[in-house]
Order: sequence, then structure tokens, then C-alpha cells
Amino acid sequence: MTRILIVDDDQQIAELIEVYLNNEGYVIDKAGDGVEALQVLARTPADLIILDIMMPKMDGLEFCKEVRKTNHVPILMVSAKVEDMDKIIGLMTGADDYMSKPFNPLELTARVKALLRRANYERAEKEEDLLYAGSLQIDKQSHTVSGNETVIKLTALEFDILFLLAKHPGRVFASEEIFERVWNEPGEGSNKTVMVHISNLRDKIEAAVPGETIIQTVWGVGYKIEK
Repeated sequence: MTRILIVDDDQQIAELIEVYLNNEGYVIDKAGDGVEALQVLARTPADLIILDIMMPKMDGLEFCKEVRKTNHVPILMVSAKVEDMDKIIGLMTGADDYMSKPFNPLELTARVKALLRRANYERAEKEEDLLYAGSLQIDKQSHTVSGNETVIKLTALEFDILFLLAKHPGRVFASEEIFERVWNEPGEGSNKTVMVHISNLRDKIEAAVPGETIIQTVWGVGYKIEK
């Protein structure tokens, strides 16, 4: 269920947008100014915000600044102010896209869909970069591994081995394939090298999460991390 917050003091425009987005299956919340919108957002998180600039109490620019302090929700700014500088200020304040009034509701709907697609893609990418294996949290972006609130200091190669196995839970990787993927070199004769790195990796993990067998050996085949 995708929820969209419309922030506009012009009730007719807000209702027009609501009709078109309801037809696309989106759930709509509305607010008439920035203050009310912050209250709505605190109660019910939104997947996207459609935001007017000229509003009483708190205008769209101030609202956008407040939201961006803690939230990366996509914001589509919609305003009667059509000068290029107005668009630039809106985008610099934190909006992801900008449309001028009057607008074609079909174009607005298309832009909403595009922003949601991009947000979902970025969210999926971030989720792929953050993996879990037992008590371990493996963060590719920061290149860190932690367990039981302890950061485990790994070498770059050890981290890449762990991330490879954790990204494919249940799959057994032969030493040669691990070497080819992590070292980016032919894997022939690499069994001992991989075995040493796996051993060091296990020792470090054991020190942080005693009693957990994160990396399993499948004798005669290779190594895996279970789901």
C-alpha cells in the first residue's frame, strides 16, 4: 500500500490530485499547510509528498527543510511560481522534482510513478548492501561487520569472502570459485589460500559471537552460510 501526502492550501487542487492518484490505487492523506503536514507525517509516514510552496503558517520551502532533517521521502514540489530561480531554490531545499501550476494531472501522475520507482530501486539497492548472517550485520557501504554490538575488524579480503557467502545463503562455494570472485584471478591451486582466510575469518567471528557457527564447511565441496 503506497501512501501519498498532499500538502496544499487550495482544497480544489488537492482534491483533483487525490482523484487521479486514487484511481492509481494510492492511499491519500492531505494537509493545508506545513505545520499540519508535519503533524500528519509524524502520525503516518508517507511514501511520497506532493508539496505546494505558497501556504499559510509554514510554506513549502520551510516544510521541506524540516522534513529533510530526518527523512528522505521523495518530494514533488508543485507551485504557481514558475521562474527558474524558484525551481532551483525548491530543488536546493530538498525537493526531488518540481512542477508549475497549472499542470496536467496525467503528467503529475507520471512523475509520481517515476519518483516512486526510483525510491524503490534505491531502497532495494540499500537492502542488498546490508546483509545478516546469524548475529552478524554486514554493511557493504561502510565495509563493516558487527555482532553483539561489537565491530569485527576484518581485512578487505575477509570482508569480501563473508559478504559473498552471506549474499547467497545456503549455496556452497568451492574454494576455487571464492578465489576467482574475491581475488579476481584464476582459482586453480587456491584451496590453501582460501582455507587460511576462512580460518582467520572464523576466529574473528567466534571472538565476537561465541558459539555461533556462521561459516559452515561442506567437506569435499566448499563453504556456505545457511539462511
